Amino acid sequence: MTLKPRNNSTARKLKVRIENLPPMRMARFHAIGRSPELEAWTRLRNWAEPRGLLKDPTTNPVFGFNNPSPSPGREGYGYEFWIRIEQETQVESGIETLDFPGGWHAVITHRGFPNLDVWMQLLEWVRNSPHPYRRTHELERAHNPLAPESEMVFDLYLPIEGKEK
Repeated sequence: MTLKPRNNSTARKLKVRIENLPPMRMARFHAIGRSPELEAWTRLRNWAEPRGLLKDPTTNPVFGFNNPSPSPGREGYGYEFWIRIEQETQVESGIETLDFPGGWHAVITHRGFPNLDVWMQLLEWVRNSPHPYRRTHELERAHNPLAPESEMVFDLYLPIEGKEK
């Protein structure tokens, strides 16, 4: 499926696929500040890397999202990372876990760090599709979270109602 954005300055076709993420147990790392991504990532990496959890991003995908999102009049914002862990994985005090219920998503792959324009193009695609937006976290998943910045590739997940609707 493709959509040519209305805005000619960003006229590229989106290659959107529909995916159903399975339920997963996650370890959660959160930070708030002017650029909280690095702080949250450092916490996740310091915990996950010694456990070998960053070696296989298919088995242990890392997802991230703004929480809370940047907004006018607020100096800082939040960013949260999740990494999939096994149900039996023991975590020490101070590491939060959560059960992500999964669900359907409109997904694109994007080279480089995602920006608002790319997210808006995906949202426009969903608005013009038969898949209603589902209000929950949008997710960013790095193909290889340990890659250098110049080689980063992300999948962007915009939640939608079930494919069968």
